[in-house]
Amino acid sequence: MSNQRIKTPCVGLCSTVYGDLVCRGCKRFHHEVVNWNLYAEEEKRAVWRRLEILLVQVMQGKLEIFDAAKLRQQLEQRQVRFVPEQSPYCWAYQLIARASRLINRLDAYGVALMPEFREWELPALREAIDREFFLLSEAHYERYIAPKFLREGVESRV
Repeated sequence: MSNQRIKTPCVGLCSTVYGDLVCRGCKRFHHEVVNWNLYAEEEKRAVWRRLEILLVQVMQGKLEIFDAAKLRQQLEQRQVRFVPEQSPYCWAYQLIARASRLINRLDAYGVALMPEFREWELPALREAIDREFFLLSEAHYERYIAPKFLREGVESRV
């Protein structure tokens, strides 16, 4: 596996430059993308953790990891980058996101799809995962972040 550590959630598909408040690529909020290099390690960890929690929630509804050691071994062997400290469900996402067109049998990676997804093609599953992950991130933004920004805007005018 590449020894280069993943330093940012960015996946190179930023939509915040087009005005999105939540990036469709990495699922971070606009202000997190803009300020990432200014964040202290604790702030970066908080963003990584929120993204991990949301992604794991999505992934657990789609698949089961029955052998995390095998999954890790396969990722390393195939040089698929992942964050070792994160949940194996995040590793499985990296596998599907980076190699969905190359995988014949997920069970060879220690992963099994839930029954309702077993007939799905992996690229279509990846799109569904990304869509749900984005919707959860957007809902989180709307519930917890946007009201704060709205209040700050009103208070500064008063």
